Amino acid sequence: MDLSNILNISLIYATLRSATPLIYAAMCASITQQANILNVGTEGIMLTAAFFAVAVSYFTGAWYLGVLAAMIAGAFMALIMAVGHIKYKADITAIGIGVNVFALALTKFLMNVFFHKSGTFTHPDIDVIPRIKFNFPASWGEVPQLIENWPLTEWFVIVVLIALHVLFYKSIWGLRLRAIGQHPTAAESVGINVKSMKYQAMIISGMIGGLAGAHLSLGYGALFTENMTSNRGFMGVAAMYFGGADPLKTTVGCLVFGFADSIGARLQNLGMSPQLVLSMPYVVTVAVLAVTMASKLQAENKRKSALTKFR
Repeated sequence: MDLSNILNISLIYATLRSATPLIYAAMCASITQQANILNVGTEGIMLTAAFFAVAVSYFTGAWYLGVLAAMIAGAFMALIMAVGHIKYKADITAIGIGVNVFALALTKFLMNVFFHKSGTFTHPDIDVIPRIKFNFPASWGEVPQLIENWPLTEWFVIVVLIALHVLFYKSIWGLRLRAIGQHPTAAESVGINVKSMKYQAMIISGMIGGLAGAHLSLGYGALFTENMTSNRGFMGVAAMYFGGADPLKTTVGCLVFGFADSIGARLQNLGMSPQLVLSMPYVVTVAVLAVTMASKLQAENKRKSALTKFR
């Protein structure tokens, strides 16, 4: 096996490309986790948004309207979860799973209604997210080519990461968000509206998940396929756990998943079993979750041991 066909400069871009929708999904989960809400419905938010991005882009001929529609659709799905969990006290995990199943059925139904198709819909009239071209001279080597021709949403994910990091740790709103996640009673006692903050977190989360869906359907290509998210939402949640809902640390987890996916695709091209290759991202997900949970358990045991000695 020639490793130069696997480990080369293009693997970096392949990793970034695979990680981008995961980063959006992980940020979608991170913002609600800061409010102590586990957004298991990230998958459904992304899938619904991916459909509406394509549908609106096709009917209007404007990619930015498609992205806007995706963000609105994502926010609406997140709002469904928020009302069920915050107002009616329903279990957030059950609601999230329900939203995921609902999104599968809804997008399949709407594709039949609007496009009279099943499986996959694509059309030349779908306006895709534009790509940023720098036109670096070939004499500059391969490294500058890594950032050539990226879709706008691949650049925008960097803005989202920085914005969320500042929002979480450098703003009053972020301080309040973390306060209601860690000590809601104490936060409420100083005048913070806990329910309002949770609703805000869920809606913003849905909008970011909408960007993830739009990137999948209009950034990668110009199509919608049933269940095209392919569990990326769940991987985003796993990456969120890995990074402790911190945007920068969570991104590292997304890059690990993106790297595994990119390596798997290259190994498949070299003749490795497709079943083994397809399982690689999920094996990595389970491994990352296992390591994360073990680390947290060890830290908790140390904390309890320290408290025992103090007493």
